[in-house]
Order: sequence, then structure tokens, then C-alpha cells
Amino acid sequence: MENAEQQISEIQAQIDALRNGQPENKLSMVVFSGDMDKVLAALVIATGAVAMGMEVVMFFTFWGTPVLRDKNKSVGGKDTMGKMFGAMLPKGTGQVKLSKMNMGGMGTMMMKNLMKQKNVASLEEMMALAEELGVRIIICEMSMDLMGFKREEMIEYEHLDFGGVAKFIAEAGTSKIQLFI
Repeated sequence: MENAEQQISEIQAQIDALRNGQPENKLSMVVFSGDMDKVLAALVIATGAVAMGMEVVMFFTFWGTPVLRDKNKSVGGKDTMGKMFGAMLPKGTGQVKLSKMNMGGMGTMMMKNLMKQKNVASLEEMMALAEELGVRIIICEMSMDLMGFKREEMIEYEHLDFGGVAKFIAEAGTSKIQLFI
């Protein structure tokens, strides 16, 4: 009888260990690109995952970072490189371009018009939906520092946080799905 109780205890410990090792119903996504079509795809996936009951965390880094700059905000105190990056990179969702067939901006304009005709949500609308649905966004502080961006120039977004790779890895480590876009 004592042996059976010990075996049951060991089996229960194994079951508990398996439960603790199960990933959460969460999607963690790196958004590396700032191209309109790729950011749109990332937001469609994120909002779709939330609609299916998943928690979603998006980590915007490198060329994805400028997408989160607020077009109406301007901050001073930047060094020369920060000023250059600020001038050369898009400021917010309205200025991003297609990754292919941009054709000096004509392709992007045509795609936006086509999206409107086909009732496909714009990047601005998708960002608003993501916020409403509770999609969490982490902006990479290293990318912001490299490009001379400041927290004050980023969008207002209820579920916005700043962090580094360790913060994202902690999220991804407990996620059922991890994506890189």
C-alpha cells in the first residue's frame, strides 16, 4: 500500500510538471519590418488571434519602430543622427510604403485606394482595433536609441510598453506561437 501511494505521488508530480511546462494561449510576434503590407499582415494576424481567444504581444524593433511614431508629435534635443533618422524614416502608419511595387509612392497610393474600395481596414483602423482588443505592444528601446527616437514622440496606445530583447524573450518563452514579420 505504501508503494502504491509513493507511485501515485510520483505520477502526480509528473502531471504537475507537465502542466507547468505548457505554453500559454499566447502569440508573441516580432515586427521587424516597417513596410505597409507587412505591418498590415502583422496587425491582421494579431487581431485575428485575439478574436480567437489568444493573448497577443507585438515587439516592434528596427524598421518597425518608426510605424509607432505619432505624426502630430515633435520633440527636440536630438543629436544629428537622431534628426537624420527622424527626417528620413516614416512618421506613423500614414507614411509607410509598400515593400514591393511602391513605384515612387504610386503603388502605395493605389493599394490604399484599392483597400478602401474593397473595404479592407487601413493601418490606422487596424491599430485602433488592436488597441480596442487589448493587443499589447512593446517598443524596442535599443532600436529607439539607435534611431534617436524618444518615448514622447511615440503614439498614445493603452497597451504600450517599452523594453528590450529580454522582455520579449520572456513573453515568447511562454507563448504557444512565435512569429517574425
